[in-house]
Amino acid sequence: MNKDLSHTRLQIFVIDGHEICLSGVLRLLHSQYPHAKIMTANTAENVLNQISLLEPDLVIMDIFLPEKQGVIARNSTGIQLLKDLLNNYPKLNIVVQSEHVKKLVRIKSAIDTHKGGFTVADKSLSSQEMLIRVSWALQGLTHIKDIQSTYSELEIKPECLRLLNLAFQEGLQDKAIAENICVSERMVRHYWDKLQEALGIDCHELKNQGKNIRIITQIRAREAGLID
Repeated sequence: MNKDLSHTRLQIFVIDGHEICLSGVLRLLHSQYPHAKIMTANTAENVLNQISLLEPDLVIMDIFLPEKQGVIARNSTGIQLLKDLLNNYPKLNIVVQSEHVKKLVRIKSAIDTHKGGFTVADKSLSSQEMLIRVSWALQGLTHIKDIQSTYSELEIKPECLRLLNLAFQEGLQDKAIAENICVSERMVRHYWDKLQEALGIDCHELKNQGKNIRIITQIRAREAGLID
């Protein structure tokens, strides 16, 4: 979706479940791009179809989104939508503007291979900084400094992310996890070891301190943005 923007009317699609935040972004964009056509959505519902029809030059989105009206917003909803966008539109220019940018570590591989512009903007950034991220994305540039430290510190395998979801989102114990992902309990314990190593958890030291290793793992994983 990389058009010659000098000869076409800029089209921007903004997705944000917070009405106040959405209004603020719209004012900012109208001030910087007064002739742009700006479309909006406040849920993840039908976004893929709308993008297919509209072919925007840029998508600006939060990842804390409701699936549809009347449903509680979740980071997992926005992350799944973003993952679908990256997979279906590899050249789409995207700005993720969110208070939860660390959560993007869950789709690291998809972000790394994306061919379109991709920038990250924490909602605490100034208006000027936000506009810079928008400009970079429109130029096809990548800027993920806000989550780069998380990327460099963690090397989390997909099976470990699945493990976290089953253990802490669905409440399964190791035996049930093993049955769910069709591996042995020994392999599940191996996944825990690799995950705890990546999170910098010293299990031996925690045992000596009388601490619950599984609870500490959950806390560290949440701090790293791996689970909600």
